[in-house]
Amino acid sequence: AAIPERDRADAVLALLAMMQGKALNWNSRQASWTIGRQQLRGAFDTKAFSFKQTFAEFEGGQQLYPWCLLQLLTSYRGLAQLLHGTADLPGPESPVIRREPRIEVSKGNAGHMPDIPARSFELVCIDPPYYDNVMYAELSDYFYVWEKRTLGKLWPELFDDELTNKHDEAVKNKARFAAMGRRAKELAHNDYQVKMQSIFEECHRILRDDGAMCLMFTHKAADAWNGLGASLLDAGFTIETSWPVSTEAPGGLGIAKKNAVKSTIFLVCRKRPDRPNEGERIYLSEIEAEVRAATGEALLRAAEQGLSGVDLLLSTYGPALSVLSRHWPVYSAETDDEGRSRRLHPEEALDIARAEVTRRQRIRLVGREVEFDPFTDFAIAAWDTFRTRQFPFDDARRLALAAGGLDLSELKRAKLVRAKAGNVTMLEPRERLRRDGDEDLSGVNRSRSAFAVAVDAVHTALYITDLDGLGAAKHWLDQRGLTNNSRFTACLQALVRAIPRTKTRGEWNLPEAELLDDLVTTYFPDIEVPPDPGEDPEQLTLDNSNDDPSDG
Repeated sequence: AAIPERDRADAVLALLAMMQGKALNWNSRQASWTIGRQQLRGAFDTKAFSFKQTFAEFEGGQQLYPWCLLQLLTSYRGLAQLLHGTADLPGPESPVIRREPRIEVSKGNAGHMPDIPARSFELVCIDPPYYDNVMYAELSDYFYVWEKRTLGKLWPELFDDELTNKHDEAVKNKARFAAMGRRAKELAHNDYQVKMQSIFEECHRILRDDGAMCLMFTHKAADAWNGLGASLLDAGFTIETSWPVSTEAPGGLGIAKKNAVKSTIFLVCRKRPDRPNEGERIYLSEIEAEVRAATGEALLRAAEQGLSGVDLLLSTYGPALSVLSRHWPVYSAETDDEGRSRRLHPEEALDIARAEVTRRQRIRLVGREVEFDPFTDFAIAAWDTFRTRQFPFDDARRLALAAGGLDLSELKRAKLVRAKAGNVTMLEPRERLRRDGDEDLSGVNRSRSAFAVAVDAVHTALYITDLDGLGAAKHWLDQRGLTNNSRFTACLQALVRAIPRTKTRGEWNLPEAELLDDLVTTYFPDIEVPPDPGEDPEQLTLDNSNDDPSDG
């Protein structure tokens, strides 16, 4: 059927209004220039009102509005293809969509949807606010004040507020509780969790008993996962599985030079059936073995599917949370301030999964069960997982959590890594040198008699080898009883297998690999050394990250 003239006119006006909004994003004083890509970037690449020292101007006479229109039409065609299939795409030969889509767009509070009947949807797909990452309502005012005067002429019911509603927004916004002083952060967290639980409870109500909910979430902070996870579980959902999907451009200003993530975690959830003995209290210790078993099975499946590195770790999140959600609520053996059993934080189940992954990695590299410290676990796992000195910040963050709940700021204080330009770089032994007075700091210190961090002892031995030779290193090790120390030799064995042993034109690509080879082959005959290193002409570029001009 032909489209009514009024609807066609409204569609044209909507396109023009949206073109203006897009032009505002790409041609304002907030727009800037991407040096690496040699192109413009919009006002909100940083997802904040950040100060811009300079701005880039889009040629507005002939290029700006045609480009905005092309971008909108491309997005429209993509949506139409999802709704109708390729055959029904509008085009020169078929300007009218042949099937009437069943689409309803509404404005409201996701925590209260009385007009939607219970058990009426097979699928709920939700992209919830990311805790305290982005203040969406505040940023939306940038466009809202313009679009209220354009799109608001067509759909005034969508723009009845003077500005965007910030009071009901489900984000952790400390500014809203600033008057409460020190409690502002706690109150903002609780506000977010309560609102998210209301949203999930409504999703649970409108979802069919055999339906599924898919939600996306990304945040580096454990509090964010605790808030979202607890809300999800308390609303009556089980978490079936999860997987990572890359959603950020590697060079985007919103993630470069920041503790930001580059991928989104997709969680698939279903309604939790009634549990037998519902009133019985379950503790983490009772299901820990089940979490570890589920983690191990997930690792085997993921390895068979060809996953590796951080993707292998993330493949365990869904099964671990699935165990937790089946038994929810689960309690910790620790008590709260009132002496009662404390309800578990969902992140604590992921801690078990990460620890299990790290444990299996240690066994594979060392050849036996061994316990290291979290810093050593990270150093070994990083080399084994990424096989290069430099790797993305988000991947490093997840690996640090797996190695014992570390934050990357702790690794930087320990001089294990340097973080810059969205990447993390493993430091060489010579870069970890400490002064004699820094006895309590992790790093390379030849005057120290004992080492709580195993990788510090290895790096100090490698530093002495490089500076004074193998004989001096052996004398230093003998004085401290490290030559026959099982924990020290286990760390040596793991690093020998984890650090890439590659050469380019006969030269070692990584100083650590060369120093380890010299030390181990000379004084540690019981340590198994991998086969002779092969030539890898590309490895120099990949591993010699210190020559990267972005590192300064």
